[in-house]
Amino acid sequence: MADYHKAGLLHLKDGCVMLCRKKRGTSLLILPGGKLEPGETAEECLRRECREELGEVEVSNLHHLGDYESPAAGLDGKMVKIALYAGELEGTPTPCSEIGELVWFHPRDDAALLAPSLRDVVFPDLRRRGLIAPY
Repeated sequence: MADYHKAGLLHLKDGCVMLCRKKRGTSLLILPGGKLEPGETAEECLRRECREELGEVEVSNLHHLGDYESPAAGLDGKMVKIALYAGELEGTPTPCSEIGELVWFHPRDDAALLAPSLRDVVFPDLRRRGLIAPY
């Protein structure tokens, strides 16, 4: 059973996935998004978190891709469940709040930079489904 329930955004541009690196806690790359608040839907969470983490942006054309469970990045022994949505961003994303850097991750980039959920569960599934490019 997951210790954390999060919503994550898969945003693609020119074959690359936009990922985030937090200022503290872990240097591994994660999806934009975050923890659901009580009574909040995954889509509401995603819109709120993207505004907090990415600045003056709006999320559009959201569609649910799946739910994934994996060890949480930087939290030994903890599990995370991610409700993953594909979507577009309107506006120019800028790292804000706890986000230190935005990275456009290409399939040929080093998978060791990814959080376990992305490296071991999410990206392999999305590749099998043809939603992101193979290595």
